[in-house]
Amino acid sequence: MQAMRVRSAAIVVGVALLAGCATVTTPTKGDPFESYNRTMFTVNDKIDQLALKPVAKAYVWAVPELVRNSVTNFFSNIGDVYIAANNLAQLKIADGVSDIVRVAMNTVFGVGGLFDVATIAKLPKHEADFGLTLGHYGVPAGPYVVLPLLGPSTVRDTGGTVVDYFGNPLTYVKPDSLSWALYGVNLIDVRANLLGASDVLSDAALDKYSFVRNAYLQRRQYLITGGEGSAPDYGEAPLPNYDENAAAPAAASAAAVPLAPASATAAPATAASAAQGASGTAEAPAAASGAGSNTIPSNQMVPPRIPSFPSIRLR
Repeated sequence: MQAMRVRSAAIVVGVALLAGCATVTTPTKGDPFESYNRTMFTVNDKIDQLALKPVAKAYVWAVPELVRNSVTNFFSNIGDVYIAANNLAQLKIADGVSDIVRVAMNTVFGVGGLFDVATIAKLPKHEADFGLTLGHYGVPAGPYVVLPLLGPSTVRDTGGTVVDYFGNPLTYVKPDSLSWALYGVNLIDVRANLLGASDVLSDAALDKYSFVRNAYLQRRQYLITGGEGSAPDYGEAPLPNYDENAAAPAAASAAAVPLAPASATAAPATAASAAQGASGTAEAPAAASGAGSNTIPSNQMVPPRIPSFPSIRLR
């Protein structure tokens, strides 16, 4: 029986790899790894459709909305610790202090972070990670790259992902089995929150790969420039300049267009937030998606960075 399962898994992966083996003779400018990226994008998408999405749907069906909201708030509160550290590292002192106050308030008055009382108290939630911190200090993004299971990234953000892992408080939970169990619950909860928006992406994008690529790169650039001007244009347009310093003026004049998240990320997918203000403040979406009334508007979603923390705040 075990051998049959291994064989079946190997067949599924093989089919996904064959399905994604697209050879791009002329890669898009700024995307030199496009052939590989499209292949890995397809593999990730197949894994998501066959494994992660069905589990997320079952989670939505089996777990009451109130409990799902508390799970999302719990992991979001944990994430605020690392977000505060990155904001302080970027010398965004006001944002960092606000994040610390959010953690304290939600931990004490929100029953360990199960309830987001800080949002009710008008304390905004921010978005920050080590990749953004590097970009803040002028480190160029480098080419776009799709990581196995982890999804959209860049050379700079891939390096930042290693630091993000060690900066995640869940990494230090003992025993290790409990730490991985928490990672798993976080993954399923975030994927469940993205169910509605991923369907919008599937229906709307002519080329999901280019849509996700452009949306991810422009969003990251927008966050690094401090959210100056309007939200970026997430349409299927040419790639932005990978050097955020040189591209700051362009980011400041970008126009806002609705966006759905990448359904192709098959591992700990995180929901990034809506358009942010000058300090990178996130707007709160409606509620976790899934069956019934839980739907996150597509214009409040962006392709996630992994590993990271949920930034969806539930009312």
